[in-house]
Amino acid sequence: MLSKAIVKYVTSLQVKKYRNQHQAFVVEGAKSLLELLNSDFEIQHLFITQDFLQEHGNRLSKGTRYELVTEQDLTRAGTFSSNNAGLAVAHMHQLSKLQFHPGDFTLALDDIRDPGNMGTIIRIADWYGIQTIVCSETCADFYNPKTISATMGSFTRVKAYYLNLGEWLHQLPENVPVYGASLDGENLHRMQLQPTGVVVMGNEANGIRPEVASEVNRLIKIPAFGEAESLNVATATAIIIDNFMRNARL
Repeated sequence: MLSKAIVKYVTSLQVKKYRNQHQAFVVEGAKSLLELLNSDFEIQHLFITQDFLQEHGNRLSKGTRYELVTEQDLTRAGTFSSNNAGLAVAHMHQLSKLQFHPGDFTLALDDIRDPGNMGTIIRIADWYGIQTIVCSETCADFYNPKTISATMGSFTRVKAYYLNLGEWLHQLPENVPVYGASLDGENLHRMQLQPTGVVVMGNEANGIRPEVASEVNRLIKIPAFGEAESLNVATATAIIIDNFMRNARL
């Protein structure tokens, strides 16, 4: 049974202030736990059920410390309404300085506030082999439990840098293409796109903020064939990135 102190500690990590204070975050569910165990993240606490141990015990490295708990323990401490696998507390990565060179390809997120969308976009980046994303300081936290959950383990392979996005774009070399998703943009189906430069995705309701939009040198849009007013930002990101990557596969 989890102690009150552990439950209090794990619960506190649902709040960004305490995640930053302890430099730790929570991972829940079988898929995310398996990805975590296969990563270079340092695990501080690992709580698993007997069922998880029986099914995936061979994935635990020799010497890995864990505590067997019940499903009730996991739901009491975590954010899931049901969890029959486990929960871990891991240390955050200390990122090296962000490097971007002409010819690189990355994704920039401006004011993406929903952690579910944030996590899904991280998963999309991982699918297309994008290992670094750049986020405005107003984006949802990478280590928010809902973000981590939505990545389905991709948080172990993608790094997110939070900074003044407008300033960072302004400092890029002039020959770096900076694409911005906009309803006023050019139809991307008519473009021969290559995976170089930066693709900026903005807030679903308000689009790219003016101070960031001023650094965009090419607006692009997904053509609509029906009557929907807009697309979910994660869905739009997947469509746009796929159009950049498809020619790279040829």
